[in-house]
Order: sequence, then C-alpha cells, then structure tokens
Amino acid sequence: MSIRLLRSVAIIGQMTFISRVLGYIRDVLIAIFFGAGLTTDAFFIAFKIPNFFRRIFAEGAFSQAFIPVLSETRAKNSEAAVGELIAAISGILILFVWCVVAVGVIAAPIFVMVFAPGFVGSPDKYGLTVDLLRITFPYLGFVSISALAWGILNTYGRFAVPSFSPILLNLSMIGSILYLSPQFNTPILALAIGVVSGGVFQFLLSSLGVKRLGFSLWPCFNFRHSGVKKVLKLIGPAAFGASIVQINLMLDMTLASFLNSGSISWLYMSNRIVEFPLGVFGVALATVVLPNLARKYAQNDHEGYSLMIDWALRWVVFIGAPAALALALIAGPVIGTLFGYGEMDQQDISMCAASLSAYSFGLLGFMAIKICGPGYYARQDMRTPVKIGLVAIGVNLVFNLMLIIPFGHVGLALATALAANVNAYLLWRGLFKTKIYIPSRGWLGFSLRILVSITAMAVALFFAMSSLEDWSSWAIFKRIYELLFLITLGTVVYCGVLWCSGFRKADLQMEKDI
Repeated sequence: MSIRLLRSVAIIGQMTFISRVLGYIRDVLIAIFFGAGLTTDAFFIAFKIPNFFRRIFAEGAFSQAFIPVLSETRAKNSEAAVGELIAAISGILILFVWCVVAVGVIAAPIFVMVFAPGFVGSPDKYGLTVDLLRITFPYLGFVSISALAWGILNTYGRFAVPSFSPILLNLSMIGSILYLSPQFNTPILALAIGVVSGGVFQFLLSSLGVKRLGFSLWPCFNFRHSGVKKVLKLIGPAAFGASIVQINLMLDMTLASFLNSGSISWLYMSNRIVEFPLGVFGVALATVVLPNLARKYAQNDHEGYSLMIDWALRWVVFIGAPAALALALIAGPVIGTLFGYGEMDQQDISMCAASLSAYSFGLLGFMAIKICGPGYYARQDMRTPVKIGLVAIGVNLVFNLMLIIPFGHVGLALATALAANVNAYLLWRGLFKTKIYIPSRGWLGFSLRILVSITAMAVALFFAMSSLEDWSSWAIFKRIYELLFLITLGTVVYCGVLWCSGFRKADLQMEKDI
C-alpha cells in the first residue's frame, strides 16, 4: 500500500517539480523585465487576491468538503449517483464563484483598499493595482471549476492531470512576458492577461480529464440534492480552516504595503522559494492522503486511518526538517542564484534572503498542516480546524505587530512561520488526544536520527558556504555550480549520517499493509 501511495506522490511531485521550475523561470523573468518596485508590487497584489480566494474556494475549502462527500457517495452508491452529485455540485459552484468574480471586477478598488491599504496614498500604484485586478479576477472562475475536476480525478486515483494543470498557467504567463508585454504601453498588463489565459487552459484540460472518466461538468442546478446540502454544510467551516495560512500571508502583504517599496516583492519571491519543497512534496503528499483517508473513514477502518497519518508525518519530518534548515542557512546563495539578475540589485537580494530565512522556520509546520488538516476533513469535521485556525491567526497578528517595527518585512515572515508551527502543533495534538491518530512505534529513535543528521548537514553547509558578497560577484554559471555543490553536499551528509545511524527504508514504511 505504501509503495502505491509513494508512486502517486511521485507522479504529483514530478509534475509539481516541473511546474515549480517553470514558476521559477516565470519569476526570474518578472524580476529581469520588471524588477522589484511599484509595478511588480501592484501585480503581486492583483495576482495574490484571486489566488487567495482560489486557495480557499478551489484547492482549500471546496476540495476538503467535496472529496469526503464524493468518496462516501462512491463507496455507498452507483456511478450514476456519483454523476448526479457532480452535476449538482457543478451547478452550485459555477453560480457562486462567477458571482464572486463579478463582484471582484466591479469592486476592485475596494478589494485593493482592503488588501493593500498602504497603496491608497500612492495614486499611481493604487490605480495600476485596480486595473490589474480587474483583469486577473476572472482567473478565479476558471480555476475553481478546474478544482472540481481535480477533486473528481484525485478521488478516482487519477493524479496526473490535476498536477499537470499548473504547468499551463506558468507557460501562459511566461509567454505573456516574452511575447505580449512588448506590445503594451504598460507591459505589466500583459502578465495579468497571461494569468487569465492560463486559467482557461487549465479548465479545458481538466474538463477533458473528467470526460474520460465518463462524467460531465455540465451543471444541474439541483440545490435540494442531499450531497449538495452536505457539502454546503461542510464548506463554510472548511473555508475558514483552509484559509488560515493564506490569511496569515495576506496579513503580511497588507502590513507590507505600509513599508518601503519593494517589501511586497521581497516577501513574494522568498515565499515562492519556500513553496517549492512545500508544493513538490507537502502538497503532493496531502493530495494523495485526503482521498485515501476519506475512503478509510467510509470503511470504518480506524487503524488504517491512523497508520496513514503516521506514515505521512514520517515523510514530512524526513523531507521537511533538512529542507527547512538548509533554506535558512543558504538563503542568500539561493536568492542570489535564482533572482539576482537584471533589475534585482544587491539590496533586493539581501532583503529577499532575510525573509526566506524567516519563512523557512515555518516550512515543517506548513507541511504538517497539509497532513493533520485532512485528518479532520476526511472525517467531515470542519469545526475543529476553524477553532485552531483562529488561534493561529491571533498568534500571527500579535507577532506581526511585535516584529514589524524592529524587523520590517522579515518580522512579518517570521510571524507567519511561528503561526504555522502553532497551527500544526494544535492540529496534531487534537488528533492525538482524541486517539484518531496513535503514533506507531519508533518515533523517538526516528526523530533523534533526523536531528543528528540535520545538525551534521548544517555544520557542513556553514563551513562550505561563501559570503554573499563573493556570491554576487560571480557569473551565473559559477553561482549555479556553487549552489548545486551546496545542495549535493547537504544531501550527501544528511543521508550519509542517517545511514550510519541505522536509518533504513523500513523506517518510512507503514507498520503493516493497509
């Protein structure tokens, strides 16, 4: 069972890796063509707002409410009943999300005032952000319907199309930068058009994937369908629970709008680096775990439910702990190698590196949330994550206000990392106290081996790394070579010490086949 799950994770991880690489290329092109200033700050806010709602409605609340209901319907009813549920859900989703899009386009000035109040005092930046947001907001409509298709495909074990879809968005944005932006007097507008075009491509591909399963996304406005009622009952609390990390990140952006120009871009670029391991592994693992947990719950397999969470958490620690520490240590070389070109100057690199180090301390928490959250959602318990999320938002807000004055944008990133760790711990504790999750044997030895190994890795990286000033003076190929050397060194030391300490493949497998 664990081998089959790992193969599914590998498929998603490979597709996500390609998407992240293209996303990196996209962000490098943005840095080279537009720099880190007024226009990029405006675009990142205009891109962040529909993405904020996307991660709540599409990949967040909707998936977490819909997949358990779909799994339950599939387990207890015929395929015809599944098709009726899909059509009914499609109807309610299309109606709701496109109403939100219409409101977003009309009320774009208000959205910008709420999400970036610091822009109001700069008419040029405020006006550009409003224009960009009106172009990007329809992306929410297309990607939300795509998310319905992704949920269906994931439930049926078809992970390739959902994980490939983000590649289309990145290709669309890259194309808009290279070929469309020179045609505009305000080149950044082309990038917003690329966002919407990418959403259309994602929708078309996802619809085709669902059709191949024998279902259709054609809507049926049956609001009395029992499955619709159940999803609607779950989706409210799920929306809030799923949005905790996004709310905290948006709080960062909102407060950063009052800081020096470029702060939003620094936070955005550093967060993108943290999202690389999170997306390639954390999100991939969570995507596989949720439908399988929902199936275990529908089958009343409580032992299998606990073992699956335990298996996923071991992988989170195995991958997340070294990734977090390594990013904190080599943040400067990473930013300097990936973004330090064109309009990105030495100050931009230093500022991005500082916030990347701060964000990295929350990487393990971000990953753990992706596993512990589904531990509740698969059981159709949406309220507990909401209560925990309120605590996490409060922690983030308090630390934001404490740290923003002495540390600026870096304080905002650190506050978000601390809040993520609190959120993850409280989710884990809730599962543990209610005995939904019972840790399997060997966690103490497993954790000690990981701790010793990442300590050895940190020492090796510390002595092997050159100063940021030296790094900035090197040509691009020298930077790439040195960064690859550091990554290879860290990986070899980490895995080598693990092996010498007695760590084996069995430490990452389930205690028994489920």
